[in-house]
Amino acid sequence: MSSFSLSQDLAHLSHRVDTDRFGPFVFEIGIEAAQAGLTLQRVEDAHERFVASPLAQVANQLEREVVVSSVFGTNTIEGGTLSEDETASALALDPAQVKEIEQRRAVNIKAAYDLSRRVAATAGWVLNQAFILELHRLICHEVPHPDNRPGQIRDNPKNRITYVGSEAHGGRYKPPQFGDDVRRLLGALIDWHGALQQAKIPALIRAPLVHLYFERIHPFWDGNGRVGRVIEATLLQAAGYRYAPFALARYYLAHIDDYFTLFNTCRKQTEKKRPAPNQIFIEFHLEGMRQTINTLHDRVNHLITMLLFESNIRRALDEKSINARQYTIVSQLLEKGRPLPLAEIRQTPWYISLYLKLNDKTKQRDLKGLRERGLVFLDTENRLWPGFIRPNNIEP
Repeated sequence: MSSFSLSQDLAHLSHRVDTDRFGPFVFEIGIEAAQAGLTLQRVEDAHERFVASPLAQVANQLEREVVVSSVFGTNTIEGGTLSEDETASALALDPAQVKEIEQRRAVNIKAAYDLSRRVAATAGWVLNQAFILELHRLICHEVPHPDNRPGQIRDNPKNRITYVGSEAHGGRYKPPQFGDDVRRLLGALIDWHGALQQAKIPALIRAPLVHLYFERIHPFWDGNGRVGRVIEATLLQAAGYRYAPFALARYYLAHIDDYFTLFNTCRKQTEKKRPAPNQIFIEFHLEGMRQTINTLHDRVNHLITMLLFESNIRRALDEKSINARQYTIVSQLLEKGRPLPLAEIRQTPWYISLYLKLNDKTKQRDLKGLRERGLVFLDTENRLWPGFIRPNNIEP
């Protein structure tokens, strides 16, 4: 992660490209540096706190959760129909077992994430066209679409016009149609990013700018949004940001109307030659990173609390402060990580087997013992909570 002078003039980093049929296309930072710098610093502060937390103890769990959540997020933005649980199940499949189209979409995004992580961890890696084409190939692999052409740049025939956006999100936009123009602009975007990197523009500014202009070029028939978000995440990862670059997809999903509208708003402000036309998208991205990092930090603290709690109940069993039945009950709650209705617990096969030859008094005694030791809480809605989460409405 690098910093830049908040007072510097950024206009010299603009780059105009003259195309054959689309006309002039200008890449510009388009922000008011001092204003963006304040938000950027808040993100940096949040990230410093996050990386200072005990990540190593929960890294594997956090990694799994982020992958599932972010694949679900970026897939849903583009119309994917899998729930988050269904996404997790799809990602757990052997690739040869993937038969359904919706599962294939999720698995493809995961493959793109894997590529992204590999290149971001490679010393000296720079954004290049081969990487972008491979991302697209992976994302569109065996996904039915009228114009599914994995890894191929869009080149519209004369009788076919591509539009991007909708009236509900700020209007429709006609991106470059001619294949040579698209290729020239994609190459220019890559070169421009290299110039920004050379000028030490922070990744927190570079990455969303590349995302913004990539979507404006719209180089593929399908999959542009998914590819653009992975490119953005890769640039952030390569700069040292952990977990948040992919997890940001959930922020975009949660603010999907703003996300889509801002692409058009920035484009229109550019066309009207307004000052700092890209400011609002950069601020949106930075706020998303700040919130995402803080959410991840909270999750790490929660996972650490769970680990300590798990250690405590194991020690209680070893010291015979609780019996094996009580340990099983708490362990099952711990696995869920959330409250469960007591009536529902008592209908589960594992609970029934615990008390198969025992009476209700034993059940009540076990539950009372767990509550007295603070290993479980029972709320006024008769839900049982694992002891590391204290509800506000505890049953007296």
